[in-house]
Amino acid sequence: MSELSINTTQNVKINFIAASAGERIGSYFIDLAIKLAYVTVISLIFFYGLNFDKLFQTLDNWSKTSIILILYFPFFIYSLTLESIFEGQTIGKKLVKIKVVKIDGYQAGFGDYLMRWFFRLIDITLLYGIVAIVSVVSSKKAQRLGDMVAGTAVITLKNKINISHTILEEIGDAYVPTYPLVIKLSDNDMRIIKETFQNALARNDHEVIYKLVAKIENVTGIKNQSGNSNDFLRVILKDYNFYTQNM
Repeated sequence: MSELSINTTQNVKINFIAASAGERIGSYFIDLAIKLAYVTVISLIFFYGLNFDKLFQTLDNWSKTSIILILYFPFFIYSLTLESIFEGQTIGKKLVKIKVVKIDGYQAGFGDYLMRWFFRLIDITLLYGIVAIVSVVSSKKAQRLGDMVAGTAVITLKNKINISHTILEEIGDAYVPTYPLVIKLSDNDMRIIKETFQNALARNDHEVIYKLVAKIENVTGIKNQSGNSNDFLRVILKDYNFYTQNM
């Protein structure tokens, strides 16, 4: 498996494992089954259940084409819509546990998903997906053409990781939080905070820790009550876990 090193906008390096060709093919066929099920249900309802086929035969070609496009439009925009809504995942990707991410550290946006979707015509539709398979297997970051153009990659979420590699913190049942305003932060914020804090501790980089504390105080309005930057950051991490786990 290929390993991807992504530098976040806070210059924190995070390592991911690229999804294998098998995982991507598996998610593709799950999504294809869902799309074909949609087409089957719509066809049965309109052309058999509602006897729409009789009216359909009386229409001109332009009208027929327009109706077909409207009825089956969700089939064509399935991956684009779901990846945009679920931040890089379709139902197939969720079940296989893979996800689309940007390789420059930013959150992938609609434009990135649109570019990937557009290049599916070359990657997957033409030559039965051979182009996509060859590019995924041969490229250094396991990218198909659409990924290369959009600056994205597909990673696996199945890595066996311990708690020190996640935003989770071990807290006891009797834990009492200190900073309620910590809920202003997101999971992604906490991941970056924890990664930055751990890296700074390893390098004994006090300046980065001070800047991190100042940034948290500025964004959330929280004031450090402990007087110790390291203790403050540890409490912030635990408080966030306490509030999010009890919501």
